[in-house]
Amino acid sequence: MEVLLGIHSVWDVIDQELDDVKKNNIVKGLLFQSIPKDLILQIGNLRIGKKMWDTIKTHNLGVDRVKEVRLETLIMDFEILKISDTSTIDEFAAKLSRIASKSTSLGEVMTK
Repeated sequence: MEVLLGIHSVWDVIDQELDDVKKNNIVKGLLFQSIPKDLILQIGNLRIGKKMWDTIKTHNLGVDRVKEVRLETLIMDFEILKISDTSTIDEFAAKLSRIASKSTSLGEVMTK
């Protein structure tokens, strides 16, 4: 998003809290194209780009924390994973693959 705002020469609205109406409208339009509808409802009444940016940032902190907790759970699952006497190698490999896929979707690639 920072790159997109920079390309349109409006990053200074965020960085320097400019109160330029035209630039703030460009920021708002670009943000609206890039965020989910529920978040648009949260920032729709704001007119200053910096306030919009900060609201989105605050919202994403919660999302990041949820991802972090899910990843920690997967790491614990991985650490306690053992092959049982009744499971096959294929079943064990499938469990490993599931954990690796889920961690990758959360942004963490398991290498060990």
